[in-house]
Amino acid sequence: MTQTIVLAGGCFWGVQAYLSGIRGVLSSEVGYANGDPSIEHPSYEAVRYEHTGHTEAVRTVFDPALCPLSALLRLFYEIIDPTEVDRQGHDIGHNYRTGIYYLQDADRSVIDETVRELQKKYNTPLAMEVLPLVNFWPAEEYHQEYLDKNPTGYCHVPLAKIRWVRSVDPKDFL
Repeated sequence: MTQTIVLAGGCFWGVQAYLSGIRGVLSSEVGYANGDPSIEHPSYEAVRYEHTGHTEAVRTVFDPALCPLSALLRLFYEIIDPTEVDRQGHDIGHNYRTGIYYLQDADRSVIDETVRELQKKYNTPLAMEVLPLVNFWPAEEYHQEYLDKNPTGYCHVPLAKIRWVRSVDPKDFL
């Protein structure tokens, strides 16, 4: 059995590299999520410059027996600043907002529990969206696994974190 969740945490290149390194993540695909439903298959340029409402996100398929959703989310929280509005690192714009987009209503209670736990670590409200997935359009091929193809590419996710996550047991984050 597998589960799917869509996570947005700024530029999708580093988020994909990080999530792909988590034990139990079976596949990931970068794309554009929860934008204007009338805009199908938006391009990177449209998402970036034409205000389509989409955010850069990573569709993540995982094995919950190896990496339960709560652990996956706690690991995701390690690479974002959930208090930032429409930005992560040097990436600024509505397309860089953070979000958790779920496909199954049953996932909402797990998400809410981890968000409440996360909020306790901050004195300001979280700016992270938690919504059902409305739409997801795969990004252009050159964006897929970008940092594997371009190891010196820009990334707001620290490379040390990308290396670190490969060595952890997700069940330590339950």
